[in-house]
Amino acid sequence: MGTLFDLNPTHNPHRWYLPVTEDLCVGAAGRRFMFGGVGLAAAISAMERTCGRPVIWATAHYLSFARPGSIVDLDVWVPVAGRLTSQATVIEHIDDRKIITVHAALGSRDDQLSDQWVTMPDVPAPDACSPFQHWRNEPQGLNRQFEMRLAAGIPNDRPFQHGRGNGRLIFWVRSRGGHVADSQLLAVIADFVASAIAGAIGRNAGGNSLDNTIRYARLEPSEWVLCDVQIESVHAGIVHGVMHLFAPSGTLLGTASQSLILRLHDSAADGAAL
Repeated sequence: MGTLFDLNPTHNPHRWYLPVTEDLCVGAAGRRFMFGGVGLAAAISAMERTCGRPVIWATAHYLSFARPGSIVDLDVWVPVAGRLTSQATVIEHIDDRKIITVHAALGSRDDQLSDQWVTMPDVPAPDACSPFQHWRNEPQGLNRQFEMRLAAGIPNDRPFQHGRGNGRLIFWVRSRGGHVADSQLLAVIADFVASAIAGAIGRNAGGNSLDNTIRYARLEPSEWVLCDVQIESVHAGIVHGVMHLFAPSGTLLGTASQSLILRLHDSAADGAAL
């Protein structure tokens, strides 16, 4: 089934490179850029392959844009490599221009205790939910690689005349390419927090990511992932939100949190926003 993106090794085991193809990008025509979740996922893949350990958590700081046709270099630094865990950093750059920095912990322990206290919301199965798509309805790009089905709430492709909502959006998502939920795919999906902004404030809106943090729980290979998003606050042009990611079995796959610059799409100046 291949991979969602083409991360390539080099002669240096700590350096990787990622061609930025159109199917990894979002944004308005002429101003398209690599989706932030792809940058986080690529860094996670680079760290896991360099360290030989699974990622426990990772946080990305988005600094600049990578345009289609560019090549992003990923340099992996491992300042601490202990018996069970490693601490690592990835700097993604195009020549001397930094695009994204990612910090992470990697590793695991041989411990049989496994439990969770966050429960999956009681919603219909994917086949019983109506499909929705990105508000821009792009003919190509990253958003076309995913199928999304609405379980509860108001997504960003609906008319907004209801006023302030409760800030919650629950939806199913799967890769159209048949990729199962692994650490990289979940990192991309975790960057969909912006889909809940419009329904929260009752206006045509989205956001540009400032950061994204994902914490992995128990990874369970599954086709569909249920995303339970809660917008927590909007203030001074900044949005904060969280997402819980579940397998259809109810297993908590991970938890994500994100801060974004609020973008109102009724302004022409915000045409490049997500």
